[in-house]
Amino acid sequence: MNRVRGDFWQQVLDSGARVPTDKPLDDLTHELFEMLGHPDPQIRDGIAYPVLATWVSQGVYDELLSGLGDGACVGLSSGLGRDADDSVFRRSFSALVLSEVVSRANVTDTIPPTKMLTWGDRASTWLVRERDLRGFVVGKGWAHSVAHGGDLLGQFARSFHFGVHELTVLLDVVADRLLRPTTYRLHHGEDDRLAYAVMAALHRNLVPGNVVEPWIARLGQALIAPRGATEWPSPTAFNTQNFLRALHLQLATGVRAQDTPGDQVLFASAPRERADLILALVEALRSASPWLYRRSVAAGAGS
Repeated sequence: MNRVRGDFWQQVLDSGARVPTDKPLDDLTHELFEMLGHPDPQIRDGIAYPVLATWVSQGVYDELLSGLGDGACVGLSSGLGRDADDSVFRRSFSALVLSEVVSRANVTDTIPPTKMLTWGDRASTWLVRERDLRGFVVGKGWAHSVAHGGDLLGQFARSFHFGVHELTVLLDVVADRLLRPTTYRLHHGEDDRLAYAVMAALHRNLVPGNVVEPWIARLGQALIAPRGATEWPSPTAFNTQNFLRALHLQLATGVRAQDTPGDQVLFASAPRERADLILALVEALRSASPWLYRRSVAAGAGS
Protein backbone atom coordinates (compact mmCIF):
# COMPACT_ATOMS: atom_id res chain seq x y z
CA MET A 1 0.00 0.00 0.00
CA ASN A 2 1.34 3.42 -0.92
CA ARG A 3 2.23 5.85 1.84
CA VAL A 4 -0.92 7.43 3.19
CA ARG A 5 -1.09 11.23 3.24
CA GLY A 6 -2.61 11.29 6.70
CA ASP A 7 -2.01 14.96 7.38
CA PHE A 8 -3.47 15.98 4.02
CA TRP A 9 -6.64 13.99 4.52
CA GLN A 10 -7.04 15.11 8.11
CA GLN A 11 -6.99 18.69 6.85
CA VAL A 12 -9.68 17.78 4.32
CA LEU A 13 -11.81 16.30 7.08
CA ASP A 14 -11.23 19.28 9.35
CA SER A 15 -12.37 21.60 6.54
CA GLY A 16 -15.79 19.97 6.54
CA ALA A 17 -14.68 17.48 3.86
CA ARG A 18 -14.47 20.09 1.11
CA VAL A 19 -13.27 18.47 -2.10
CA PRO A 20 -9.64 19.43 -2.84
CA THR A 21 -9.14 21.18 -6.16
CA ASP A 22 -5.46 20.39 -6.70
CA LYS A 23 -6.02 16.79 -7.82
CA PRO A 24 -8.61 15.01 -10.03
CA LEU A 25 -11.57 13.52 -8.17
CA ASP A 26 -10.81 10.09 -9.67
CA ASP A 27 -7.33 10.12 -8.13
CA LEU A 28 -8.64 11.27 -4.77
CA THR A 29 -11.29 8.56 -4.79
CA HIS A 30 -8.77 5.86 -5.67
CA GLU A 31 -6.60 6.98 -2.77
CA LEU A 32 -9.53 6.89 -0.36
CA PHE A 33 -10.52 3.40 -1.50
CA GLU A 34 -6.98 2.21 -0.83
CA MET A 35 -7.21 3.70 2.65
CA LEU A 36 -10.40 1.70 3.35
CA GLY A 37 -8.24 -1.41 3.69
CA HIS A 38 -5.68 0.13 6.01
CA PRO A 39 -5.14 -1.64 9.35
CA ASP A 40 -4.87 1.71 11.16
CA PRO A 41 -8.42 2.56 12.31
CA GLN A 42 -7.74 6.28 12.23
CA ILE A 43 -6.91 6.10 8.53
CA ARG A 44 -9.65 3.64 7.60
CA ASP A 45 -12.52 4.48 9.94
CA GLY A 46 -11.50 7.96 11.02
CA ILE A 47 -10.68 9.51 7.64
CA ALA A 48 -11.37 7.42 4.51
CA TYR A 49 -14.89 6.28 5.30
CA PRO A 50 -16.23 9.58 6.67
CA VAL A 51 -14.79 11.56 3.74
CA LEU A 52 -16.32 9.17 1.19
CA ALA A 53 -19.63 9.04 3.06
CA THR A 54 -19.78 12.84 3.23
CA TRP A 55 -19.01 13.28 -0.45
CA VAL A 56 -21.65 10.70 -1.39
CA SER A 57 -24.34 12.29 0.81
CA GLN A 58 -23.50 15.78 -0.45
CA GLY A 59 -23.95 14.74 -4.06
CA VAL A 60 -20.30 15.00 -5.10
CA TYR A 61 -20.60 11.63 -6.85
CA ASP A 62 -24.15 11.97 -8.18
CA GLU A 63 -22.94 11.75 -11.78
CA LEU A 64 -20.51 8.97 -10.86
CA LEU A 65 -22.57 6.78 -8.53
CA SER A 66 -22.58 3.82 -10.89
CA GLY A 67 -18.80 3.66 -11.11
CA LEU A 68 -18.39 4.28 -7.39
CA GLY A 69 -20.72 1.39 -6.59
CA ASP A 70 -18.86 -0.87 -9.01
CA GLY A 71 -15.60 0.05 -7.29
CA ALA A 72 -17.03 -0.80 -3.89
CA CYS A 73 -18.20 -4.17 -5.23
CA VAL A 74 -14.64 -4.95 -6.33
CA GLY A 75 -13.56 -4.37 -2.73
CA LEU A 76 -16.10 -6.93 -1.49
CA SER A 77 -14.17 -9.75 -3.17
CA SER A 78 -10.69 -8.60 -2.10
CA GLY A 79 -9.23 -11.53 -0.16
CA LEU A 80 -12.64 -13.18 0.23
CA GLY A 81 -12.22 -16.60 1.83
CA ARG A 82 -9.42 -15.52 4.12
CA ASP A 83 -9.89 -15.30 7.87
CA ALA A 84 -8.33 -13.40 10.75
CA ASP A 85 -6.09 -11.19 8.62
CA ASP A 86 -6.17 -7.54 7.57
CA SER A 87 -7.94 -8.21 4.27
CA VAL A 88 -11.29 -8.08 6.11
CA PHE A 89 -11.05 -4.31 6.48
CA ARG A 90 -11.17 -3.67 2.74
CA ARG A 91 -14.16 -5.95 2.28
CA SER A 92 -16.10 -4.71 5.28
CA PHE A 93 -15.56 -1.00 4.67
CA SER A 94 -16.27 -1.42 0.97
CA ALA A 95 -19.66 -2.75 2.07
CA LEU A 96 -20.16 0.30 4.25
CA VAL A 97 -19.31 2.64 1.37
CA LEU A 98 -21.63 0.70 -0.95
CA SER A 99 -24.42 1.15 1.59
CA GLU A 100 -23.87 4.92 1.34
CA VAL A 101 -24.00 4.69 -2.46
CA VAL A 102 -27.25 2.70 -2.40
CA SER A 103 -28.74 5.10 0.15
CA ARG A 104 -27.91 8.03 -2.11
CA ALA A 105 -29.24 6.20 -5.16
CA ASN A 106 -32.51 5.61 -3.30
CA VAL A 107 -32.82 9.39 -3.01
CA THR A 108 -31.66 10.41 -6.50
CA ASP A 109 -33.20 7.44 -8.36
CA THR A 110 -30.34 7.56 -10.87
CA ILE A 111 -29.25 3.90 -10.80
CA PRO A 112 -31.09 1.56 -13.21
CA PRO A 113 -32.72 -1.57 -11.81
CA THR A 114 -30.25 -3.96 -13.46
CA LYS A 115 -27.31 -2.20 -11.83
CA MET A 116 -28.92 -2.17 -8.39
CA LEU A 117 -29.78 -5.86 -8.65
CA THR A 118 -26.23 -6.67 -9.74
CA TRP A 119 -24.88 -4.86 -6.70
CA GLY A 120 -27.34 -6.75 -4.53
CA ASP A 121 -26.15 -10.06 -5.94
CA ARG A 122 -22.49 -9.15 -5.38
CA ALA A 123 -23.20 -8.03 -1.82
CA SER A 124 -25.19 -11.17 -1.01
CA THR A 125 -22.44 -13.43 -2.31
CA TRP A 126 -19.87 -11.60 -0.21
CA LEU A 127 -21.90 -11.61 3.02
CA VAL A 128 -22.75 -15.31 2.91
CA ARG A 129 -19.19 -16.32 1.97
CA GLU A 130 -17.41 -14.00 4.41
CA ARG A 131 -15.39 -16.06 6.89
CA ASP A 132 -13.92 -13.32 9.06
CA LEU A 133 -16.73 -12.35 11.43
CA ARG A 134 -14.65 -10.52 14.01
CA GLY A 135 -16.28 -7.44 15.44
CA PHE A 136 -13.64 -5.35 17.21
CA VAL A 137 -9.99 -6.21 16.56
CA VAL A 138 -7.67 -5.13 19.35
CA GLY A 139 -5.17 -2.58 18.09
CA LYS A 140 -6.87 -2.28 14.68
CA GLY A 141 -10.41 -1.23 15.47
CA TRP A 142 -13.66 -2.35 13.92
CA ALA A 143 -13.83 -5.07 11.29
CA HIS A 144 -17.58 -5.64 11.79
CA SER A 145 -18.28 -7.38 8.49
CA VAL A 146 -21.67 -8.78 9.57
CA ALA A 147 -22.84 -5.44 10.97
CA HIS A 148 -21.76 -3.59 7.85
CA GLY A 149 -23.41 -6.30 5.76
CA GLY A 150 -26.62 -5.72 7.68
CA ASP A 151 -26.42 -1.99 7.00
CA LEU A 152 -25.96 -2.70 3.30
CA LEU A 153 -28.86 -5.14 3.10
CA GLY A 154 -31.03 -2.58 4.84
CA GLN A 155 -30.34 -0.02 2.13
CA PHE A 156 -31.12 -2.56 -0.59
CA ALA A 157 -34.38 -3.36 1.22
CA ARG A 158 -35.36 0.30 0.90
CA SER A 159 -34.80 0.33 -2.88
CA PHE A 160 -37.95 0.27 -4.96
CA HIS A 161 -35.97 -1.74 -7.50
CA PHE A 162 -36.35 -4.58 -4.98
CA GLY A 163 -39.72 -6.23 -5.31
CA VAL A 164 -41.22 -9.22 -3.53
CA HIS A 165 -38.78 -11.69 -5.12
CA GLU A 166 -35.69 -9.66 -4.31
CA LEU A 167 -36.83 -8.96 -0.75
CA THR A 168 -37.48 -12.68 -0.24
CA VAL A 169 -33.94 -13.39 -1.42
CA LEU A 170 -32.66 -10.76 0.99
CA LEU A 171 -34.37 -12.56 3.89
CA ASP A 172 -32.81 -15.82 2.75
CA VAL A 173 -29.38 -14.17 2.66
CA VAL A 174 -29.81 -13.14 6.29
CA ALA A 175 -30.82 -16.69 7.22
CA ASP A 176 -28.00 -18.25 5.22
CA ARG A 177 -25.49 -15.96 6.93
CA LEU A 178 -26.77 -16.81 10.40
CA LEU A 179 -27.04 -20.55 9.79
CA ARG A 180 -23.64 -20.93 8.16
CA PRO A 181 -21.37 -22.89 10.57
CA THR A 182 -18.89 -20.65 12.34
CA THR A 183 -16.75 -20.52 15.47
CA TYR A 184 -17.49 -16.82 16.02
CA ARG A 185 -20.03 -15.65 18.54
CA LEU A 186 -21.34 -12.32 17.33
CA HIS A 187 -21.48 -9.94 20.27
CA HIS A 188 -20.91 -6.45 18.93
CA GLY A 189 -24.45 -5.49 17.94
CA GLU A 190 -24.55 -7.47 14.72
CA ASP A 191 -27.93 -8.95 15.70
CA ASP A 192 -29.54 -5.51 15.90
CA ARG A 193 -28.04 -4.39 12.58
CA LEU A 194 -29.27 -7.51 10.76
CA ALA A 195 -32.69 -7.24 12.40
CA TYR A 196 -32.99 -3.60 11.34
CA ALA A 197 -32.30 -4.65 7.74
CA VAL A 198 -35.11 -7.19 8.00
CA MET A 199 -37.38 -4.53 9.48
CA ALA A 200 -36.79 -2.36 6.41
CA ALA A 201 -37.85 -5.30 4.23
CA LEU A 202 -40.94 -6.02 6.36
CA HIS A 203 -42.02 -2.38 6.29
CA ARG A 204 -42.24 -2.62 2.50
CA ASN A 205 -45.32 -4.84 3.07
CA LEU A 206 -44.57 -6.90 -0.03
CA VAL A 207 -43.39 -10.29 1.28
CA PRO A 208 -46.47 -12.17 2.55
CA GLY A 209 -46.70 -13.74 5.97
CA ASN A 210 -46.87 -17.24 4.48
CA VAL A 211 -43.31 -16.65 3.29
CA VAL A 212 -41.93 -14.82 6.33
CA GLU A 213 -43.33 -17.21 8.94
CA PRO A 214 -41.65 -20.34 7.46
CA TRP A 215 -38.46 -18.26 7.24
CA ILE A 216 -38.70 -17.57 10.97
CA ALA A 217 -39.43 -21.24 11.66
CA ARG A 218 -36.34 -22.23 9.68
CA LEU A 219 -34.21 -20.04 11.93
CA GLY A 220 -35.99 -21.41 15.00
CA GLN A 221 -34.93 -24.95 14.10
CA ALA A 222 -31.32 -23.91 14.65
CA LEU A 223 -32.09 -23.24 18.32
CA ILE A 224 -33.04 -26.82 19.12
CA ALA A 225 -30.14 -28.73 20.62
CA PRO A 226 -29.41 -31.96 18.70
CA ARG A 227 -29.49 -35.24 20.59
CA GLY A 228 -26.18 -35.81 22.34
CA ALA A 229 -25.00 -32.20 22.17
CA THR A 230 -22.37 -31.61 24.86
CA GLU A 231 -22.07 -27.84 24.56
CA TRP A 232 -25.03 -25.68 23.70
CA PRO A 233 -25.77 -23.24 22.26
CA SER A 234 -23.25 -23.59 19.49
CA PRO A 235 -21.96 -20.31 18.04
CA THR A 236 -24.46 -20.67 15.18
CA ALA A 237 -27.37 -21.23 17.57
CA PHE A 238 -26.17 -18.39 19.82
CA ASN A 239 -25.99 -15.95 16.90
CA THR A 240 -29.37 -17.03 15.53
CA GLN A 241 -31.11 -16.80 18.89
CA ASN A 242 -29.78 -13.30 19.50
CA PHE A 243 -30.93 -12.23 16.05
CA LEU A 244 -34.45 -13.58 16.62
CA ARG A 245 -34.60 -11.82 19.98
CA ALA A 246 -33.49 -8.57 18.35
CA LEU A 247 -36.08 -8.90 15.59
CA HIS A 248 -38.81 -9.70 18.13
CA LEU A 249 -37.96 -6.58 20.14
CA GLN A 250 -37.81 -4.36 17.07
CA LEU A 251 -41.16 -5.63 15.83
CA ALA A 252 -42.72 -5.27 19.28
CA THR A 253 -41.45 -1.75 20.00
CA GLY A 254 -40.98 -0.28 16.53
CA VAL A 255 -37.83 1.24 15.06
CA ARG A 256 -36.79 4.76 14.13
CA ALA A 257 -36.55 5.90 10.53
CA GLN A 258 -33.37 7.35 9.10
CA ASP A 259 -33.35 11.06 8.36
CA THR A 260 -34.61 10.86 4.78
CA PRO A 261 -38.09 11.62 3.39
CA GLY A 262 -38.40 8.08 2.05
CA ASP A 263 -37.66 6.55 5.44
CA GLN A 264 -40.14 8.78 7.20
CA VAL A 265 -42.86 7.37 4.94
CA LEU A 266 -41.58 3.78 5.05
CA PHE A 267 -41.51 3.56 8.85
CA ALA A 268 -44.58 5.71 9.50
CA SER A 269 -46.64 2.69 10.52
CA ALA A 270 -45.95 -0.87 11.63
CA PRO A 271 -45.72 -3.74 9.13
CA ARG A 272 -49.19 -5.00 8.27
CA GLU A 273 -48.57 -8.54 9.55
CA ARG A 274 -46.71 -7.44 12.67
CA ALA A 275 -48.92 -9.30 15.18
CA ASP A 276 -48.68 -12.65 13.38
CA LEU A 277 -44.92 -12.28 12.92
CA ILE A 278 -44.43 -11.53 16.62
CA LEU A 279 -46.30 -14.74 17.46
CA ALA A 280 -44.12 -16.69 15.03
CA LEU A 281 -41.00 -15.24 16.64
CA VAL A 282 -42.25 -16.16 20.10
CA GLU A 283 -42.79 -19.76 18.96
CA ALA A 284 -39.30 -19.92 17.47
CA LEU A 285 -37.68 -18.51 20.60
CA ARG A 286 -39.69 -20.78 22.89
CA SER A 287 -38.23 -23.81 21.10
CA ALA A 288 -34.76 -22.96 22.43
CA SER A 289 -35.86 -23.50 26.05
CA PRO A 290 -39.10 -25.51 26.12
CA TRP A 291 -38.52 -26.28 29.80
CA LEU A 292 -38.76 -22.57 30.61
CA TYR A 293 -41.72 -21.20 28.66
CA ARG A 294 -45.38 -22.13 28.85
CA ARG A 295 -46.88 -23.54 25.70
CA SER A 296 -48.92 -21.16 23.57
CA VAL A 297 -52.71 -21.47 23.53
CA ALA A 298 -52.50 -22.87 20.00
CA ALA A 299 -49.94 -25.47 21.04
CA GLY A 300 -52.08 -26.59 23.95
CA ALA A 301 -55.37 -26.70 22.09
CA GLY A 302 -57.06 -30.08 22.18
CA SER A 303 -54.71 -31.56 24.78
